[in-house]
Amino acid sequence: MYISQSVGKDGVNLKNDVRTVQVLLNFNTDRLIPFSQLKTDGCIGPATTDAIALFQKNIQGLSSPNARIDPGSDTLGELRKSVPSHLSESVVRALMPDASAAAISRYFQPLVDGMNGNGIDTPVRKAHFLTQVGHESCDFRYSEELADGSAYEGRADLGNRNRGDGPRFKGRGLIQITGRFNYAAYGLHKGRDFVTPANYDLIATDPELAVDVACWFWTKHGLNALADADDVRAVTKVVNGGYIGLPDRQARLDRAKCFLAL
Repeated sequence: MYISQSVGKDGVNLKNDVRTVQVLLNFNTDRLIPFSQLKTDGCIGPATTDAIALFQKNIQGLSSPNARIDPGSDTLGELRKSVPSHLSESVVRALMPDASAAAISRYFQPLVDGMNGNGIDTPVRKAHFLTQVGHESCDFRYSEELADGSAYEGRADLGNRNRGDGPRFKGRGLIQITGRFNYAAYGLHKGRDFVTPANYDLIATDPELAVDVACWFWTKHGLNALADADDVRAVTKVVNGGYIGLPDRQARLDRAKCFLAL
């Protein structure tokens, strides 16, 4: 479902559902003249309900518009016809509504280049990849683990054999890698050194590397195949090591499918 509950007049109006509808209405600006862009704040109000009614009357030709959009409704399907067929900053903004404009600008081109270069090039693959990136980075707010990494200290399975390796090689990237082994493996892939001081920080601070390491992880673990199977649970298990945040990841995936023409 692209929205989980009804939106508009007498609707349930959950915040994320309302925000999805607001973004869809904004994609239809050219079809609704005159029409002012809506704030995509997830708050229902006269501007949003009036826009729904206007769309139902002028675009769908309904003589008695009800100013409400239900899951699976014709109105929702008609709205989606104006979603761009290619990945754009507007689409990324719709998928990561809490991301700042600066963050979207910072990561957008690296995302396009990294996804194209790693076969993340079908709607379902893009949807799953951006779902996981959005959740893991909290809409581009974090490219480095908030914890200090001491939990990884002495972890032989991660290659953390030297004192300080836990904090040194804590999670970094939009899909985070951890541990000396993984930093060395990514460095071998890139032909660069990410295990000496200062260099490992680049995986978090350089937007191209923060995206690229996420794409590398995705490809290394064969996640395109799991995305092709549309198995968000299996993808989450690989990315997370468990199923932490699965409801949010599922909700993000539903939204991604709405805006990626699935």
